[in-house]
Amino acid sequence: MAIKFQYNKISLQALEKQLKVRVRALPTMKNKESALRIEVKKAKDESKRLDKELNQKIQSYYNMIELWGEFDTSLVSIEDVTLEVKKIAGVKTPVLEGIDFHVAEFSVFNFPKWFLGGIELIKELINLAIAREVFSRKMELLNYARKKTTQKVNLFEKVQIPGYEDAILKIKRFMEDEDNLSKSAQKIVKTRQQEEVMQ
Repeated sequence: MAIKFQYNKISLQALEKQLKVRVRALPTMKNKESALRIEVKKAKDESKRLDKELNQKIQSYYNMIELWGEFDTSLVSIEDVTLEVKKIAGVKTPVLEGIDFHVAEFSVFNFPKWFLGGIELIKELINLAIAREVFSRKMELLNYARKKTTQKVNLFEKVQIPGYEDAILKIKRFMEDEDNLSKSAQKIVKTRQQEEVMQ
């Protein structure tokens, strides 16, 4: 990245200010990146755990598949899913607060006894599936933010900070050279004036 600057004190001060801002921000951004990395791993692990638990529950009832054919799926429906927003390292992430189910009225005498247990099982499976989706979305959001933060850290660390340091060094060298030339010119003029006075 080519940093635009002029060979003067104002440009030097502006570049030093920009460098200071980036040097101060870098540790904070590195901390944010590592915090996001940890949170992404936690969300990924939780998503996998919920996925495994859901699959185990489904597998455990797989041998009763014929019974589930009799189950009236219209008895249970989702009314509302309540999500909260929690900030993790400055990133808004979803948190599942609860799921409201609507259970249709039915006669316990006209349906098999296991329907009540089936309704509870359906609720449990839906809870697991939605929780898994929420953690999956949380992982995606955190991972995206982590990637952006990593890019910014790399930009600061590998491009901008060295670029500003290089530009500042060039300006300082230029100003030193200019100052040395000015002093040399003054000495030459002074020497000539002294020689003229002596003649």
